[in-house]
Amino acid sequence: MSWFESFILGVVQGLTEFLPISSSAHLRLTAAFAGWPDPGAAFTAITQIGTEAAVLIYFRKDISRILSAWFRSLTDPGMRRDHDARMGWLVIVGSIPIGVLGVTLKDFIEGPFRDLRLIATTLIVMGIVLGIADRLAVRSATGGRHRRGREPKNLTELGVRDGLIYGFCQAMALIPGVSRSGATISGGLLMGYTREAAARYSFLLAIPAVLASGAYELKAVGQGHTAWGPTLFATLVAFVIGYAVIAWFMKFITTRSFMPFVTYRILLGIAIFVLVGTGVLTPHAGESH
Repeated sequence: MSWFESFILGVVQGLTEFLPISSSAHLRLTAAFAGWPDPGAAFTAITQIGTEAAVLIYFRKDISRILSAWFRSLTDPGMRRDHDARMGWLVIVGSIPIGVLGVTLKDFIEGPFRDLRLIATTLIVMGIVLGIADRLAVRSATGGRHRRGREPKNLTELGVRDGLIYGFCQAMALIPGVSRSGATISGGLLMGYTREAAARYSFLLAIPAVLASGAYELKAVGQGHTAWGPTLFATLVAFVIGYAVIAWFMKFITTRSFMPFVTYRILLGIAIFVLVGTGVLTPHAGESH
């Protein structure tokens, strides 16, 4: 991998990690469109450490508060009713599904799941799901002509059941094209949470999974197309870009809907099907066998 490739892929990772459009799909597609080798699941997992570092800094006050309360709850039973302590436990609970499935499906994640036809399908299907979830959330909050809207839930109402549902939604993002934030935010909206609450828990929930996945894949650096220098450079670029994007995105969702992302996902998925169908791209473009 050249330094130019790593820079472009780092920018793509930073731009797309927090948006509900799938960073893993965009890394795969960028390489395929440019005629570069597929950066692979290992490169994707490691560069996500960069964007996750942006989460750690952006939410540093929340994370510090949650960790402090969680550690105190280990020895003080009274602290276990504290919201921040409960959030710490719920992040752990919600991380179980992706941990189990990530290990179980490792061979599929690195192989069949990177087929461009599957990516196109997940982009379209999950785009439709996100659009439905967003519309239902708006309708539920505003109500119809003859009924009052239902008050959206915030994170103080999060429990074990909802935490696990969030966790299974996050695990769907093991398939490129699904989008970690897209799946978890869709799940949150369908459960009645506000856009801001769904996004906030989505980003907090990703921390253990992304850091563990990135650390696990470090052993792959130096093998094949994944070299230390370009990979670390891409991770740094992803961190810088990612921090700016997360700050923008958290402001965006307080007043705007997810429909622009829904439209983009569906159009991109259709474009991939057309390019594969006409032979411009092969389903396994750039993959090493």
